[in-house]
Amino acid sequence: MLFIVVAAVLPQLGSATNSALAAVPFYVAFACLAPIMGWLVAKALGLQPPAGRAVAFSVGTRNSLVVLPLALAVPGALPVLPAIIVTQTLVELLAELAYVRWISRFGAHGARADSSVS
Repeated sequence: MLFIVVAAVLPQLGSATNSALAAVPFYVAFACLAPIMGWLVAKALGLQPPAGRAVAFSVGTRNSLVVLPLALAVPGALPVLPAIIVTQTLVELLAELAYVRWISRFGAHGARADSSVS
């Protein structure tokens, strides 16, 4: 489904490509910092490691909920909005792949969080 959406939006990008690419560093920064912040909040609340990992993953995957309202609030953003949202979604999906490996180690105290994960 994602590939269909990307394929449908690509021909319409045109000049929006530069705007979408300019946003990538912000998306990557969010993807890197958000799970750490979520983990720290979970630790501050005394949550067990599995719950802390869930909070960290959830916070890291809520980028679209942050981007869409901000993008809609920018005057004249409508022409570039599809490019911005699709770019954000692609960055978020790639980050989720990294999270599966990375966040599973949160709270493992030097050991693997799950011995069945290779």
